[in-house]
Amino acid sequence: MSAAMIAALFFTVALLVTTAYFIMGSIPLLVLRHDTPLDAGFVRGFFNIYYVAALITATATSISYAFAGRPALAAGAAALALMAGILRKKVIPTMDSLGAQIQSNGMDAIPGFRKTHLTAILINIVQFAAIVWSLSALSA
Repeated sequence: MSAAMIAALFFTVALLVTTAYFIMGSIPLLVLRHDTPLDAGFVRGFFNIYYVAALITATATSISYAFAGRPALAAGAAALALMAGILRKKVIPTMDSLGAQIQSNGMDAIPGFRKTHLTAILINIVQFAAIVWSLSALSA
């Protein structure tokens, strides 16, 4: 097995662990009422850290698969990196805005914050499923 393929497998595992950790960590955060700035800030910070970690690991995965001569897996990982970047630019500002509204006693913002939180989790679950599927379907 080539060094590039070993690196690709390492980064794939890192991407899977990052994604699974986020799913397991973000779902219990739905228990929070999201009615205080502390709740909103914590959830926002958790998502921000995940998006940065996902961007880094997906980019490294894509590059390593490209060097290993696996263009389909490289493209898939690049798509995940792109998605992490886009979601970070969309979700984090939305959470910031809704968190500021919650802080100023805008209780109408709580359902929007919860919806954003849940939507981001669902997108992440789909991404995780796509990673697992691609490994099994494209591994030949």
